[in-house]
Amino acid sequence: MTRELVILGSTGSIGVQALEIVEANPTLFSVVALSAAGSNPDLLIAQAKKFKVKVVGVAKNADLIRQALPGVEVVDGPHASTEVAAISCDVVLNGITGSIGLAPTLAALDADNRVALANKESLVAGGDLVLSRAKEDQLLPVDSEHSAIWQALMGEKKSEISKLILTASGGPFRDRTDLSGVTVQEALAHPTWVMGPVVTINSATLMNKGLEIIEAHYLFGVPYSQIEAVIHPQSVIHSMVEFVDGSTIAQGSPPNMKGPISLALHYPHRVPAATAPIDWTQSHTWNFAPIDSGRFPSIALARECGAIGGGAPAIFNASNEVAVQAFVDGLITFTDIVSVVSASVDALRSAAASTLRDLSDVSAIEEDARRTAQELVKKVGA
Repeated sequence: MTRELVILGSTGSIGVQALEIVEANPTLFSVVALSAAGSNPDLLIAQAKKFKVKVVGVAKNADLIRQALPGVEVVDGPHASTEVAAISCDVVLNGITGSIGLAPTLAALDADNRVALANKESLVAGGDLVLSRAKEDQLLPVDSEHSAIWQALMGEKKSEISKLILTASGGPFRDRTDLSGVTVQEALAHPTWVMGPVVTINSATLMNKGLEIIEAHYLFGVPYSQIEAVIHPQSVIHSMVEFVDGSTIAQGSPPNMKGPISLALHYPHRVPAATAPIDWTQSHTWNFAPIDSGRFPSIALARECGAIGGGAPAIFNASNEVAVQAFVDGLITFTDIVSVVSASVDALRSAAASTLRDLSDVSAIEEDARRTAQELVKKVGA
């Protein structure tokens, strides 16, 4: 039976790869709706025509897209993705980048749609809200690390988990000691993965791994003390689970997001030939090393925010979004990114532990975090 999909963030890296999977497997999937920011209208229009979608959601360029797609319902405005996420379907793939993906995640869950979650910020900013709405097997991970853990835990008992070990490529600066002069172009030159610019820079600071530790805590219900991260430059082993008897189960495949995307879309089944397998006729050398917390303090900061709970992870994420954009815009240096985030967390520490009861609470604390981070950016860049 063909599964009906809604793809949020269809013109981004995850969305494009998801649609390639759909195109290669027309008997397995169909697309009923797409959403995107609208900053790449030509691609969105082409996608809508190719997959004959009924609904398109955009935040901007709606008139242009509406004119190009007669007969297609075009939902526009800042809440377009949230409206599209509530359309009844089999799976909503949330490939939006940033905490703006939280509201669509909640809307999809409330509509009883299964959610294939690539938007880690949904759990970082509003983990308790998301989990309170999600039913069993309604929320499936798409991030390669969390997909790996999910697969390693299939058929296993949670009580027998000793630790979760997330792998990190280390980004472009894993062997660079002096990070003071890093340029935007250097930060965007990831040695292993092809991703969007925000995720790529987050990988360079290892802020992405900090976000993923928080995400893993919410997805798998494991304490932060039992979640670790290690450097694995080859990005073949995507994560591991160590059990109480000393054994470790790892999931491996070449660095390609189509494997985890396809599994989340087609679960409990796998999509044949979704990604190329490891070539076991060749020799391989896979390295693992601890993360240098001195050069990459973002991991410890993420753990601290996770331990505080409440609004602290949302502050961590929102201030990072501001700091990354400031770095891209040339307002601060690469090493200032984590400094701005850390200072924002410190400035809002008294409010950080407050319980987030609903989406408005998340929005309010994120607004405080963004304003605080913007003020810090001005001071740092002065």
